[in-house]
Amino acid sequence: MAEAPHTLILPERRSTGVVFASPHSGRAYPASFLRRSVLDAHSVRSSEDAFVDRLFDSAPRAGAPLLAAAIPRAYVDLNRGADELDPALIEGVSRQAPNPRVASGLGVIPRVVANGRAIYAGKITMAEARDRIERCWRPYHAMLRDQLEQAHRMFGQAILIDCHSMPHEALEAVARRGARRPEIVLGDRFGAAADPEIVDRIEAAFCRAGLGVARNAPFAGAYVVQTYGRPGRGWHAVQIEIDRALYMNERLIRPNTRFEAFRSLLAGVIDEIAAIGRAPPVSLAAE
Repeated sequence: MAEAPHTLILPERRSTGVVFASPHSGRAYPASFLRRSVLDAHSVRSSEDAFVDRLFDSAPRAGAPLLAAAIPRAYVDLNRGADELDPALIEGVSRQAPNPRVASGLGVIPRVVANGRAIYAGKITMAEARDRIERCWRPYHAMLRDQLEQAHRMFGQAILIDCHSMPHEALEAVARRGARRPEIVLGDRFGAAADPEIVDRIEAAFCRAGLGVARNAPFAGAYVVQTYGRPGRGWHAVQIEIDRALYMNERLIRPNTRFEAFRSLLAGVIDEIAAIGRAPPVSLAAE
């Protein structure tokens, strides 16, 4: 695969400890992968957090780096651990302790896309799985860790905003009768991945933009937030899930007529989130 597995856009002047990252918006599908898949080129895209990198592209103007995957989630999932290998897909993987993500076909090398549709007719080799991890997964996480280390070194804290989108139907289970349906879900592993004050300020930024916010249901954060959220060390990680209906036609996988207006609205939210990383670290501010 000739194309780089990710892109990093740096601000002209780094002014905040916030780092934005989009691990699931990649859309550079290797031709060899598409030939091997039993899905057509449109169906295989259903796992994408399509256009999320474009929604957050104002982050560098707010003084924060933006790391975005170029390779697609169906090829390798950057929000999984490198050891989350699926024995039902990869030859030679021994069965391990139960892992619901792997069991559902959503390991680091996914077996299925949205709605459980199989990507392949059979298995792939362990060598192929390891090759994808070495070429795509490890460089992304090395870059992400480097950006967070720089943020912590420069500003005394690192705040990772892990950017995602969710199907509109995913919110049906959390919408209470008579209550406003949430449009944004913030995941902080139920308080384990970020200081509550930081999450409160992120939620307030979305609310001021007129968006309904829920926390940790139905998405509390996966591998990235769990791995990099270490609030006791000054590393905070918050996953943001955005209702796709706000900005795209999910069936066609195209921006809808509201895309640019929502992108502009989100730019104001991004500015407010970036400002959180300019304040004294929360542990110091409380002293």
